[in-house]
Amino acid sequence: MTDSQHVLPTTDLNLPEAAVAWLRTTVAVRERAAELLARARRGESAFFTIGDETRLDDAAREVAQVTQARYAWRPIPYHSRWRHFEAGGVDRAAELDHLLSEHATPREKAKARIDLAVVSVLLDAGAGADWAYRESASDQRFTRSEGLGVASFHAFKAGLFSSDPDRPLQADAAGLRGLVADRLAQAFQVRSDNPLVGLDGRVTLLRRLGEVLAEQPAVFGTEVQRPGGLFDMLIAPEGVAVPPTATVQVHDILTLLLDSLSAIWPSANYLHRHPTALPGPGEPALALGDCWAHSAVGGEGRTHGWVPFHKLSQWLTYSLIEPFEWAGVKVEGLDALTALPEYRNGGLLLDTGVIVPRDAALLERSWQVGDEFIVEWRALTVALLDELAPIVRRHVGRRADEMPLACILEGGTWAAGRAVAQRLRDGLPPLRIESDGTVF
Repeated sequence: MTDSQHVLPTTDLNLPEAAVAWLRTTVAVRERAAELLARARRGESAFFTIGDETRLDDAAREVAQVTQARYAWRPIPYHSRWRHFEAGGVDRAAELDHLLSEHATPREKAKARIDLAVVSVLLDAGAGADWAYRESASDQRFTRSEGLGVASFHAFKAGLFSSDPDRPLQADAAGLRGLVADRLAQAFQVRSDNPLVGLDGRVTLLRRLGEVLAEQPAVFGTEVQRPGGLFDMLIAPEGVAVPPTATVQVHDILTLLLDSLSAIWPSANYLHRHPTALPGPGEPALALGDCWAHSAVGGEGRTHGWVPFHKLSQWLTYSLIEPFEWAGVKVEGLDALTALPEYRNGGLLLDTGVIVPRDAALLERSWQVGDEFIVEWRALTVALLDELAPIVRRHVGRRADEMPLACILEGGTWAAGRAVAQRLRDGLPPLRIESDGTVF
């Protein structure tokens, strides 16, 4: 199934359920992003102008150079949390595989890997410039996303997210609901001289995950509810074996994540079932998650004015591709997912002059995630990286099937964004966002 095939059947988008379903598609992400990019190119944005084609080519060359330096002509892996588990040249995926033992079935291993990926991605918001994690086994110090990845790996290995001491290598509803800030802080080596941005927000997010898992035994397991239940739901709902010809569409993974986990996200962004009244008894609001209002965006029915991103859910989907593939499942339609609108990808476009603030002072102040300046910057990032992708492929001489967007991000835009930021500002991003640890 291609991205275009994920358009919903004709429905009345005045109905909140239909509007939310559409806003959970990557078709919606791309459509709203393209709308704001076209507007900026017409000179109608109050915040940004768009550089000419030479700027986009300059950015593509930067990405191509970083990609060639990192991977030369070797296969480029997916942009995935599993890359962070390889930080410092340590193969922690193999370590997990050893711990799961040779007696574990492919399905059991897949569920453990999914458990790890889900909790680790949900912990992967900006750590701040002052936090680091020292891994005792390798005696290496890691910061930012790599540090969060390595720290979460060891927390998972130690059973921090499991309620069963005899089964530490899982995350389950009871274990997550019982998580307290002090234990997570200890696992992540947080101290007064090693502060982690958004610690309380991360704990709240994982506790909400535990509650949501417990509320949906049909999806996450009737006896023990685990994120790994997603695997059974998509691949083996009728039994324990993985069919030898099993396939899954990547957008179906994303859709299941958004449908089943929407309640974990902050509740500020939602649609009521009745547009002019608060929800009545038994009529909860419909959570939109990483979906934000912008006054210049149109749209039909109840989707009007909303710009969806679902960044962490898409990052999680990218990070689940390999657990499915390692279990023998073919994952199709990878380019249905979009670029991830965050500091590194969006920072690359700012630093290379593809996206140009109308006033340099806009980069000097702090912003909230829902501010239109940030919403628009993220939308421009999504749309422009779709345009950047074929230019990067041309520069590195690879076909689209050899280098899907998931590999361009890894090769790639994320690494190039970090490299440019390091040259210009010692690694700091070009703008400041006040994060609670649930979006950035």
